[in-house]
Amino acid sequence: MNIAVTSPSFSKNKLLQKEIKAHFKNVKLNLEGIRFNKDDFVKFVSNSEAVVVGLEEITDEVLSHLPKLKIIAKYGVGLNNIDLDACKKRNIQIGWTGGVNRLSVAEMTLGYMLMLCRNLYITSNELKQGIWNKSGGFQLSGKTVGIIGVGYIGKELVRLLEPFGCTILVNDIIDQNDYYTQNQLIEVSKEELYTRSDIVTIHTPLDTNTLSMINLNVFKQMKKSAYILNSARGGIINENDLKYALQNYIIAGAAIDAYIEEPPTDMELLKLPNLICTPHIGGNAKEAVEAMGLSAIHHLREYFNI
Repeated sequence: MNIAVTSPSFSKNKLLQKEIKAHFKNVKLNLEGIRFNKDDFVKFVSNSEAVVVGLEEITDEVLSHLPKLKIIAKYGVGLNNIDLDACKKRNIQIGWTGGVNRLSVAEMTLGYMLMLCRNLYITSNELKQGIWNKSGGFQLSGKTVGIIGVGYIGKELVRLLEPFGCTILVNDIIDQNDYYTQNQLIEVSKEELYTRSDIVTIHTPLDTNTLSMINLNVFKQMKKSAYILNSARGGIINENDLKYALQNYIIAGAAIDAYIEEPPTDMELLKLPNLICTPHIGGNAKEAVEAMGLSAIHHLREYFNI
């Protein structure tokens, strides 16, 4: 069978290259690091029975040009870029393991919190410009953290926050009362979470319910001293509203790792001094890259009984 790998970070990883080639003879890797448009994706994958994808958009139209495709192995955890109904209609299997990169994302989120609370990001950038700003922010310990989306990553973040003694407010569409009670979490409405939290962090999928969920109305409910973090998916935070809120100090700051358009092009937003912006690297710790890749290979081997 022919295997195509479209994810650049998988394709360039030596361990993953060796592992996939140990089990499959005909493997096509994206060694040039191409960010595929629809036509280029179809051309790259056209003769493949299996594909390993990262963030590439897999629509019904794309699948209509890939009659040989039997399985899509997901490199990563989010499935919002894959039309699952279209795959089911065409009898294309999805190979996916939830939470495989949760520690990587949770650690980065904790890093965001510490950088923003202690004013590390702003003072570091200012010092590089010769500005000696002694404002040390405030301690994360004992503060109120609001977590929207208490899945794999949200739960991992709860574990990492334990030594800091934070009050943790949570909101999720799934009933998890036993877990909340065991971990002394306080379930609240989104509105109460926004108004009470010193830090709001988003860990939900992107869907019709979460698109632009965080907008100007939300920012106006938050404390002026509060921070918002998005290490989930671009589009959950309305980027224009975020820019306005940061420019006008409606909230104190933000950190985002995912964008509606990737790479993002709104330099006015990216250059704001009270915004930490990273290039969608939450799940890209070395260990997470290898775990996501090995998971994708596992699903291919399982499907082809190798």
